[in-house]
Amino acid sequence: MPPVKPMLAKPATTIPPGQLYEPKWDGFRSVVFRDGDEVVIGSRNERPLTRYFPEVVDAVLASFPQRAVVDGEIVVADLAGNRLDFEALQQRIHPADSRVRMLAEQTPASFVAFDLLALGDDDLTQEPLERRRALLEEAFATAQAPVHLTPLTRDVEEARRWFEQFEGAGLDGLVAKSPTLTYQPDKRVMTKVKHVRTADCVLAGYRVHKSGPGVVGSLLLGLYDDAGTLASVGVVGAFPMARRRELFAELQPLVCAWDEHPWSWAAHEAGERTPRKNETSRWNAGKDLSFVPLRPERVLEVKYDYMEGARFRHTTQFVRWRPDRDPSSCTYDQLERPVAFDLSDVLDGR
Repeated sequence: MPPVKPMLAKPATTIPPGQLYEPKWDGFRSVVFRDGDEVVIGSRNERPLTRYFPEVVDAVLASFPQRAVVDGEIVVADLAGNRLDFEALQQRIHPADSRVRMLAEQTPASFVAFDLLALGDDDLTQEPLERRRALLEEAFATAQAPVHLTPLTRDVEEARRWFEQFEGAGLDGLVAKSPTLTYQPDKRVMTKVKHVRTADCVLAGYRVHKSGPGVVGSLLLGLYDDAGTLASVGVVGAFPMARRRELFAELQPLVCAWDEHPWSWAAHEAGERTPRKNETSRWNAGKDLSFVPLRPERVLEVKYDYMEGARFRHTTQFVRWRPDRDPSSCTYDQLERPVAFDLSDVLDGR
């Protein structure tokens, strides 16, 4: 019965041998419950997602067994752009039912199944993964899009190829699982391997820490595009509290007026990519995302996993300051481009 917390993964830097390997999907982790005409979609934090994805509910009723509990991922697959679209997926979490239904038609979501927790009257969580996978394949043998069964391989060399190839379709790594693994909710008993790269970025501003003034919360990053415009690409924010206070003092000489900054209101109104359009958070209406502008004179190196469009998909990690780099040299051209791969092939298990 819902809610059930999904089984989790711990990070690793290399692909472990002797495991079952699956692509790591970039979407909303979901445990889906079907009992006849009743469907419940639970999120990673056990909050219901059912009302936000009416088209997934319809797909579950069309393709799931009559009674089942399935772990998987809700994704928006932009097949025309040949990648997963996480930004479009985020738009679906909206309070207005009319907008949810409009987006369900414009940017329909898919469900990718990768584990079977229950089938009929049988609780499968204590069965080994290899058996759960066999039952999942049998149960979803006739499933139709937008319900998909995630690809799986037992060949570590093929897994390494997937790790390089599938990134071009917007996936962000691999998940490795022991064939004997039982389903353990909220336990980090799987392994995830993600891409890690570095980039030199322009420091363009900072946000104040939630603890109050005098403390830096996060640093805002920029890269110059082909037109020479400084685009907002993400943030770095994991610093010890003492370092946050030091950063605040260090950065005060760089604070500038808005009309001196590339992300001024004029640039925002012109439609350029600036953080100002997101000064409140979709996830927390009370969260202030405004920032203090800095003259774009300092460069820092950060670690990132991959890009989502023109931005870093996840929060980056600080590596070092780069006083040897000119800010104007921090362009998109430095970024590694993933191998192109057909997303529809991944969804179809090819």
